[in-house]
Amino acid sequence: MSVAQSDLQHIVKPWIPGPQRTYIFTSANLIDPVSGKVIENATIKLSNGFVSSIDTTGREVVDNVDCNAVQIDMKGKYISPGLIDCHVHISAVPGSLNLRDMKEMSNNQSVLRQPSVCKSMLDRGFTTVRDCGGASLALKESIQEGVISGPRLFIAGHALSQTGGHGDRRQQHDPNECCAGHVNGIGRIVDGVDQCLKYTREELRQGSDFIKIMGGGGVASPTDQVQHLQFSDEEIKAIVTVANNAGTYVTSHAYTPQAIQQAIRQGVKGIEHGNLIDEKTAMMMKDYGVFLTPTLVTYATMAAPEFSGFLPSVSAKKNREVLDKGLHGLGLASKVGVDICFGTDLLGPLHYAQSKEFAIRSTVQSTLEILRSATTTPARMLGQDSFLGQVAPGFAADLLILNANPLDDITVFDRPDDHLLATIKEGRVVTSRWNVLEVEASPLPKIE
Repeated sequence: MSVAQSDLQHIVKPWIPGPQRTYIFTSANLIDPVSGKVIENATIKLSNGFVSSIDTTGREVVDNVDCNAVQIDMKGKYISPGLIDCHVHISAVPGSLNLRDMKEMSNNQSVLRQPSVCKSMLDRGFTTVRDCGGASLALKESIQEGVISGPRLFIAGHALSQTGGHGDRRQQHDPNECCAGHVNGIGRIVDGVDQCLKYTREELRQGSDFIKIMGGGGVASPTDQVQHLQFSDEEIKAIVTVANNAGTYVTSHAYTPQAIQQAIRQGVKGIEHGNLIDEKTAMMMKDYGVFLTPTLVTYATMAAPEFSGFLPSVSAKKNREVLDKGLHGLGLASKVGVDICFGTDLLGPLHYAQSKEFAIRSTVQSTLEILRSATTTPARMLGQDSFLGQVAPGFAADLLILNANPLDDITVFDRPDDHLLATIKEGRVVTSRWNVLEVEASPLPKIE
């Protein structure tokens, strides 16, 4: 029995979706994060997964090429770029009420629950995320090919940690030593320059888009303190050298000025968290062009009464320390002019709070600053500033349809059930609360 060549691809990979529809949205209010303005009465055309044109003259209404184009009168509704979350851990899935149970979850349980986490991010308007430890190349490829529905994914693979560092899950009374390069949850334990060189290369070989290191102590790790420095200058430099040689960059988990400054001096281009940052360090970040990704919502959520048992007592104490300083650090970095990205760092059952970061930041940042932190600024950090972060011709057709203007109130993103009508990723409707737009499903072939 012969198979047509055109059908062979779908036999080999039956999950690959068909071509994107052409959409024409008329009478839309387009949110432009670059100018910080609303472009009124815009006609936005999407085709082949890209934004093909934007017209404000009222002339481009009828599509003369695709007779099957879907044309929708927006009646003044708002179109925003899809959101970008620069610090997630998709493999830290819901299903348990405390951190220890989450860490003891089997890999199979995690893998089978990750599609649910991915879908929920789309439902909240996040069309791109940067996973800072745990997500695999297989997950990234499954999303790309359409096996599961999820945001565009940039992955760090396993975060690199020293023995006893933030990526080492062993308790203090555990006498078992880890072998070189041992994978420990979302982290990989490496010590010494030789191991740093080897296992940075190994993460890149396995598909990492960037490298994440644990440059300082953390909240969730059992045997270190927040103020600890982790890795020597030589170890960090070795990791940075390998990443640079591969055309990518290193970002560092770091809270204190000392950890941040050490990382910057060795060539690290991103800082995760940075809650305890001071003005001198913020100025250094700005001078060196280093991106900061605060993750304030994770500390606030872990401190909430309903999750009082999520962290063990030693971690809860550390959480209070960084929670109290985080908002001040964000305001200081924003005032200095550091490039700030949106991040959440939520674990286990806390993923539901992803969009709550907007309200937290709104107390120290303007709506436009926050919008840019979730669109144009992370696009630059990802090297995707001509493809992501804006609704503009030639860019990916990643956009949100809203019934309210986020430039008037950024917290509309906090309430997707009330304000987010639809999420479109790569020109496909992937989630919808609006009866005008239906979520696209792969159609069955027609029988003549």
